[in-house]
Amino acid sequence: MQDRPERAPAHRSAFTAAFLSLLFPGLGHAYAGVFARALAFAAVPVLLLALAAGLLADTDLRRSLLFALLDTRVLVAILVIDGVVLLYRTVAILDAYRVAALADALARSGARYGLPRLRPHPLSLAGLLAVVLVVAGGHAAVAYYDLTAYDLLTTITTGGDNASPSPYPSGAAPSGASPTPRLTPSPGATPASTPTPLPTWSGKERLNILVVGVDRRPHEGTFNTDTLITVSVDPVSGQVAMFSLPRDTVDVPLPRAWPAYSYYGGVYPAKINSLWTRARGAPGLFPFDDSNRGYAALKGALGELYGLDVRWYVEVDFQGFQEVVDTLGGVLVRPQLPVRDDQYPLEDGRGSTRLYVPAVPQWMDGEIALAYARSRHLSSDFDRAQRQQQVLVALREQADVPNLVANLPQLVAALKSSIHTDIPAAELSRLAGLAATIDTGTIRSVVFTPPVYQVEKRSGDPRGYVIIPKVSLIRQAVTDALETAPPPEETREAVAAEGASVWVLNGSGVEGQATRTAAYLQTQGFGPEVPAAGGGRADRQDYPDTVVAVYNGAAQRLGATVAALERIFAVQVVERTDPNVKVDVIVITGARTPTLASPD
Repeated sequence: MQDRPERAPAHRSAFTAAFLSLLFPGLGHAYAGVFARALAFAAVPVLLLALAAGLLADTDLRRSLLFALLDTRVLVAILVIDGVVLLYRTVAILDAYRVAALADALARSGARYGLPRLRPHPLSLAGLLAVVLVVAGGHAAVAYYDLTAYDLLTTITTGGDNASPSPYPSGAAPSGASPTPRLTPSPGATPASTPTPLPTWSGKERLNILVVGVDRRPHEGTFNTDTLITVSVDPVSGQVAMFSLPRDTVDVPLPRAWPAYSYYGGVYPAKINSLWTRARGAPGLFPFDDSNRGYAALKGALGELYGLDVRWYVEVDFQGFQEVVDTLGGVLVRPQLPVRDDQYPLEDGRGSTRLYVPAVPQWMDGEIALAYARSRHLSSDFDRAQRQQQVLVALREQADVPNLVANLPQLVAALKSSIHTDIPAAELSRLAGLAATIDTGTIRSVVFTPPVYQVEKRSGDPRGYVIIPKVSLIRQAVTDALETAPPPEETREAVAAEGASVWVLNGSGVEGQATRTAAYLQTQGFGPEVPAAGGGRADRQDYPDTVVAVYNGAAQRLGATVAALERIFAVQVVERTDPNVKVDVIVITGARTPTLASPD
């Protein structure tokens, strides 16, 4: 038996009741005068909204819930909840329509004994259908975004080399890609068993991730890992360091347990950007699964060089990177030096063009940002690596949730074609939460370039232009960059013994910044001075970051000084030649120069 309404005012519109229930369950029933039924339908959503409001009032919890959207299990749960809510709202709409129609029929019949016959008008039924379609459309949109995010996460976290197929058949390499072994392998040597994987990340120990920029050019048949940036994060302190290795680096040490170690004589003799291709075609030398041999070799080799356990990798395709930047509407970059390249190669590989990027803050589209990060003519590998790190940090700083959501479909398409990783999908939400806590202004950045960290050979080597790493210095630089405690006394003594002449100039306009920085450097073994000329001001007052420049070849004799300055300011020292500069080092403070308090 159907419920009679408690009150039956005349001419209640069934369509209006349905529409009100679309706005909120129970409103349509209240409009029809069935208040007990209205309360029943409204109680559940009211309680849930109150609970949600209480949870969202906590900033940390709100952030955690947001990052949980990167968990595929959460996305599946949201899809199920979306379906349940859709069903609930649809039932509320249909029931409100039925009750209001019954109330209206009773009013028209004069409330005579017995239930009147319901004869809804066709326009009313059309309105009901429209209301149902509207509510279904809203939930369909939620499901679409949910499934789109799920598709993205499951696609980019496929992992393995097969996610980024080589242009060469498995087991084959291009001419010249197979380096000559330095030692003859022992007869009967067999591939070692697959190395034991790292234990599950607890979220507390230091995390090392390899970011690989891939230059894939099908028309040339090439697949080169030209950008190799290892990001090291301490989840407890929030300290982050980035290490870049130039692509022309050779003789990178290999783990002793690999067959490739004895085959090549302990180091990989070819350029590091060819290791991915070589490893993929040599299962006997690199004992990993077929699906991930290339990147496992890169992680292992760089981990051996740095003395780190590199857990995961993230591959970024250069062309896809351009699409991602364009989808986000560009990126604001602050070049510290102009970039000029009279022979920047065109994307189709057929010719070149002239590139010039002035040293002024500017909004770059994907094409310019990619060219800025890739250009290497008329500049050094250090400059190139530093620009790549700068663009990555700028993207991290400027990515905001509303912009990401607004461009989600286009962003997903770009990300699916440009990013692959072996990071488990279940870890993405935790990593996003960790990334949100990072202060980009304190990231320590080191680029391992000659002459401090490598020996450059422009000629006389059969491998062509190569740079050979100074492994012990590189490992010490990594250790220093990851150091969170004050430098030991012996470091201060080494800096003082070198006796570098240091000027500190104010490049931010922040009053007293140069003086405070100089006072701190004094405690670290330096003999700094804020020159009286010009009031200690730099050539301009809008430097965003600290600039540390070593002049006229002084870096060759100031190893401890250079390492200490890079650790203190989390920047890479630049070398310059200017006969008018009479000091060894000039430090220019910037807006993001950390406040360095002198110890009591």
